[in-house]
Amino acid sequence: MQKALLFFAMLLSFSGFAQSEKYTQTMQKNITLLDSAKTIDELQSLAGTFERIGDAEKTQWLPYYYAALAQTWIGWNPATTDKDANSAKINAYLAKAEALEKNAELYAVENMSATQQMLVDPQSRYMTNGKDAATALQKGMAADPNNPRLYYLQGMSLFGTPPQFGGGKDKAKPLFEKSIALYKSAQPKPLYPTWGRTQAEQMLAQCQ
Repeated sequence: MQKALLFFAMLLSFSGFAQSEKYTQTMQKNITLLDSAKTIDELQSLAGTFERIGDAEKTQWLPYYYAALAQTWIGWNPATTDKDANSAKINAYLAKAEALEKNAELYAVENMSATQQMLVDPQSRYMTNGKDAATALQKGMAADPNNPRLYYLQGMSLFGTPPQFGGGKDKAKPLFEKSIALYKSAQPKPLYPTWGRTQAEQMLAQCQ
């Protein structure tokens, strides 16, 4: 009887490992595709793929995160004219992810989603979407003050803000420097986000 129970336990353990290994391989494959995606169609397809992975796994927040991130890259594309509709898709993915876990990476994407909406009409939306973007950054910093993407995004916000309103290159520069320093020392877990260092370095170059 004990041998039978031990065999059954080993069988369950092996099955779980195989499923975990398949999930890891599938995620790695699609993250690599996301890193090289260029077109809106490619990004839209990947967003759908990541959502399906998340729906199948049920307990993993990272697939929904990457679905939201793919949708975010779509929002930055000039060809995407309806930023509000795109942000609604981002926020739907984030809601699924945040139902499982709330963390700095999700707040970073939340910041970008709100920023995209604000940029539709900065003057009229600063007090709504602009406030939402700032709040997301604050929550992210509280969750993980050493997240390099948060400093990059904060630097981007100040870079695009006129000096008379407290922004400008001089204010953004130390944030890009902080971001790059954190990227250099970062040791992300497997499948965790790594994007942003190249962008931060490019922005720092514009502040010199």
